[in-house]
Amino acid sequence: MAEMVASTDRTRIDPKDGPTLALLAAWVVALLATLGVLFIGEIMGQQPCILCWYQRAAMFPLALILGLAAWRGDLGIWRYALPIAAAGMVTAAFHALLYFGVIPEGIEPCGAGPSCIDAQMTILGLPIPVLSFAAFLGIADLLLRVRKGSQR
Repeated sequence: MAEMVASTDRTRIDPKDGPTLALLAAWVVALLATLGVLFIGEIMGQQPCILCWYQRAAMFPLALILGLAAWRGDLGIWRYALPIAAAGMVTAAFHALLYFGVIPEGIEPCGAGPSCIDAQMTILGLPIPVLSFAAFLGIADLLLRVRKGSQR
């Protein structure tokens, strides 16, 4: 009887479990993105624009809560982290459209401070808003895999 209870206990998750690996990968993406923007701002000295701040407001807590959830094996974190990742992704998509000129400059929310369309908004030849969008998209995809795997 005790063996049956232990086998159904989901608090101890096998590290080879797909949803667990997806959660760990989502945390790694969020952590790397967080460290990347801190490097850009603090080491390279690039001031973030308003939209960058909004994206940071979404990414920084993801790095924290996904790390805690991975450590605890909490596969239910997708319920809280996915909306944050979606909000960051929408902001990053708007920022990328602004960067590429799809959205007219008259709508630009960054009238004061650094410009969203400045040439300094690139890292390794890739625009920062596109990198941000890719990070949020990757996190959202991984969280959807966590959701799918946790509902078995």
